[in-house]
Amino acid sequence: MKLKTMTLTALFAALCVVGGFIKIPSGIGSLALDTVPALLAASFLPPALVGFASMSGHIASGLYAGFPLGPIHILIAIEMFIILYVFTRMHKAGRHIWKWVFFIVANGLVAPLPLYFIISPAFLVAAVPSIFLATVLNAAVAIIVMPALAKVTNDRMGLLK
Repeated sequence: MKLKTMTLTALFAALCVVGGFIKIPSGIGSLALDTVPALLAASFLPPALVGFASMSGHIASGLYAGFPLGPIHILIAIEMFIILYVFTRMHKAGRHIWKWVFFIVANGLVAPLPLYFIISPAFLVAAVPSIFLATVLNAAVAIIVMPALAKVTNDRMGLLK
């Protein structure tokens, strides 16, 4: 792996961790803006490394909140890896509308489904609105920042290319 790729991976993982400290008020203490940097990393890194960065952010967010869902946070981190891996593949394939639809549906509606079986149906019904809102907020910030970031990096003579 190239030094530039390793450095960018560490940078985006660290930004995901920092985003994990920017909480979104909800009944679940671990909702945060930890996914924004991972969504942005899709422009610069391979899918597996973007997934790793997103896992780092979620684990940090859960840790900061005191792991309110216990070991379920490991499952959520794995789901985040898969979702961001697919998102990055879609981004690199030029599916610029569908990647956002996929991310919002997968992260906001599909990923919480195991909570139905692990915790309870009532918890799922109570948690999904907050999770969905957090997903939409993460996506909205990334949608706004991504074009500006692409312009800046293109103006930097290929610094991050």
